[in-house]
Amino acid sequence: MAISNDLLSSTLYAIRDAEVDQLYRKTAFLDLVKSAGGIEYEDGGIKLQRPLTVVDHSTITQLATGYEPVSLAVSDVLKPAIYEWQDFVAPVVITKKEELENQGEKAIVKIVEARMKNVMAMFRRELNKQILAGTSTVMGNMSSLNGFTLTTGFFEEGAATAAGQTNTVGGLAKNTLNVPGWFNSVVALTGTVAALNNDMTELYQECNQFSPFGDVNAIIVNANLFASYKSSLFERERYMSSDKLDGGRLQLAFAGAVVEQDNEMPTNGGGANTYAGYMLNFQGIKMCFHSDGDFAVSPFEFISGTTARSAQVYLKAQLIADHLRGSGVLTGTI
Repeated sequence: MAISNDLLSSTLYAIRDAEVDQLYRKTAFLDLVKSAGGIEYEDGGIKLQRPLTVVDHSTITQLATGYEPVSLAVSDVLKPAIYEWQDFVAPVVITKKEELENQGEKAIVKIVEARMKNVMAMFRRELNKQILAGTSTVMGNMSSLNGFTLTTGFFEEGAATAAGQTNTVGGLAKNTLNVPGWFNSVVALTGTVAALNNDMTELYQECNQFSPFGDVNAIIVNANLFASYKSSLFERERYMSSDKLDGGRLQLAFAGAVVEQDNEMPTNGGGANTYAGYMLNFQGIKMCFHSDGDFAVSPFEFISGTTARSAQVYLKAQLIADHLRGSGVLTGTI
């Protein structure tokens, strides 16, 4: 007896939540942004509009006698940063030939499950690659943290000034907007393990000094920086709470922020151009998902003109920035 579309669809629905959970848990950025509350959901709209405070609204009048006129000179403090939604879809397909060659409900269901897992793993790899390095060939319009090779990337290696950072984020050029919160923090590594803690502390302090949201939530680094940092802690290992130990990745901490390794950190040609680590404040940098496009699964349907039937996994999302100075990048090698 042929397996109904309803049965195959229910199989996808049943495993969807677990697969999405695995997608987050196996990717440092997605896991950390979720745990820090940096995920937002929107119900619709053609674009994502984020209001930025770009000037002081009014001025302070000093009173000597109390009879001085109060300055009523005011400015509109808000300017919108605008991001485009990005839409992606991947099918889960099974053919009549495969169904006949794998008789029995359990065999066919296992095929569907395996293909769903494969599709979600593909989403995970491409999302992570684009967010950290901007190198995905299929998600190239998604925002990226890498502002060295992408002129729309959030983080640049130049000084946090109009002369040092010129990228355009959310449609707003950093150097023309010239707002301190729209420049990312940056520190160049000294290049030695002995100086690593000082370098990380310098960036951590700069991020927190300019952040209106609190301290850095997470630090994502490349393999070399992770190994060097772990080596520097050999005599004073720091331990995470037990609820952080089931993510499947080795975790350290720096000043309370989780430190994780990710091999997708961009080399940008190597040397001083390498982005060795990102310090992230997830109140200023967020992942935004459409409420009906968060890896949404469609029911199975027959494909006209073929013997196959398919379901679709749909993603509608974007990486957005509300404030950049509370986050930053460590450049160079160690």
